[in-house]
Amino acid sequence: MEKQSTFFAGLFLMLSIVFGAFGAHALKAVLPTDQLQTFEVGVRYQGFLSMGVFILALNYNRFGFEIKRLLWSMLIGMFLFSFSIYGLVLCKQFLPEFPFGFLGPVTPLGGAISIISWCVFLFRLLKYGQA
Repeated sequence: MEKQSTFFAGLFLMLSIVFGAFGAHALKAVLPTDQLQTFEVGVRYQGFLSMGVFILALNYNRFGFEIKRLLWSMLIGMFLFSFSIYGLVLCKQFLPEFPFGFLGPVTPLGGAISIISWCVFLFRLLKYGQA
């Protein structure tokens, strides 16, 4: 088991549940429908990606190749993707004067890091004959 990745994946998984509940109850009354749906996309992908990393980290020793850096890349990509969405939605609604435009490019960057990390993982599975 890769302890640090397991911990952070579990933490982000728990936070996805908290943020999901926050969105469904507290934000539902104050956000426009399109912004609430955008917030929910961040929650959904945070949950999916965190669960994936959690499972991989728990099975760390079963792979014939090193996955520690991949796990961290997956977590960083998830964080950049989901938390930039939260920032964009919440700043737009509650801090409209805050210059949050810098978060716009962070979302696709985080998504790209996540996708590339998973592609590298799958490639390594094939390369080392574990798929």
